[in-house]
Amino acid sequence: MAHGTARIGKDHYRTEIEVGGHALVGDEGPGLGGQNLGPAPYDFLLAGLGACTAITLRMYADRKEWPLESIEVGLRLVHQDGLRIDRVLTIAGLDAEQKARLADIAERTPVTLTLKGGLPIDTRLA
Repeated sequence: MAHGTARIGKDHYRTEIEVGGHALVGDEGPGLGGQNLGPAPYDFLLAGLGACTAITLRMYADRKEWPLESIEVGLRLVHQDGLRIDRVLTIAGLDAEQKARLADIAERTPVTLTLKGGLPIDTRLA
């Protein structure tokens, strides 16, 4: 299962992140006091959703042996009537029926379902 660690020191707000054996850097933009040295926390959230969507749809198309050329997953965090994510799929190489099926599958990717359903978070001190 997934495992990660985030560490911050005195740098505002550079954060060293290790997840899945990969080293990442997170930060905030200058408007929030950061130096924009890496993606902001919501950027990582969108990245996870985008990667999960693209990978899941590629797996499905491969399993069906469809001639999928590419998928682009456009994501935008929208602050209107609460917080929501606007996701736009651009799919090349498939007919309209296949594209519609992938759009339907996108609504049930693992990260999509996690975000829509909510996820309990247990916090404790070490």
